[in-house]
Amino acid sequence: MKNIVITGANRGLGYELAAEAAARGYQVWAGVRGPGSSAEKLLSLAEQYPEQVHVLPLDVTDESSVRYAFGKLAARIDSLDIVINSAAILLGRDQKLEGLEMELVEQSFQTNLYGPMLVMKHALPLLKKGSDQAIINVSSEAGSMAGAYGGDYGYALSKSALNMFTAQLRKQFSPLGYAVYAVHPGWIRTDMGGEKAPGDAGESAAGILDLAERKQGDADGAFFVNQRGEPMKL
Repeated sequence: MKNIVITGANRGLGYELAAEAAARGYQVWAGVRGPGSSAEKLLSLAEQYPEQVHVLPLDVTDESSVRYAFGKLAARIDSLDIVINSAAILLGRDQKLEGLEMELVEQSFQTNLYGPMLVMKHALPLLKKGSDQAIINVSSEAGSMAGAYGGDYGYALSKSALNMFTAQLRKQFSPLGYAVYAVHPGWIRTDMGGEKAPGDAGESAAGILDLAERKQGDADGAFFVNQRGEPMKL
């Protein structure tokens, strides 16, 4: 079985990615921030797939936690094939620039950008030993400079920076055969997307895994794509 790490796997898109990966036969290492995180659905999934789904304590905002998680992982597996950075936060949605709380912007960057950077820093030794490797950073159309709007400052700016980090990863690792994408998952029904969202998180998760498995994507070399592998404007 191939090994996949998914951050933020206890809810929303992260959970759906874990469920889809398990159904496809992966060994799923499901990253969860800590004991205070709501993880009932994920624990039920682990009971459904006891030999495949493993809950991995992994706080992407804490390098000690990330280092420890991948150290424990290295003691259990020889290689890693796919990393999906799904953990993200959306804070201060209603704040105008003149009333912007900068600590919320900083927290957004800590999770949405620095988190994936820390994960990749500590995942690479295992990932380099895998096969058909893929790195997927869950981004957002909010991170598109072409579609910039006045609002969601912390979220939009951190996702735009995540796109740049993905471009750097792609430049470094695609020549080695890695699939590397920043993916807009669509407006989907999750805690973040809300109940009025038209998209289904499970369908989005299936599309993202298809990208990781090279079943779609790479249209004109685009790395910022939607869940169907279609290029997005940067």
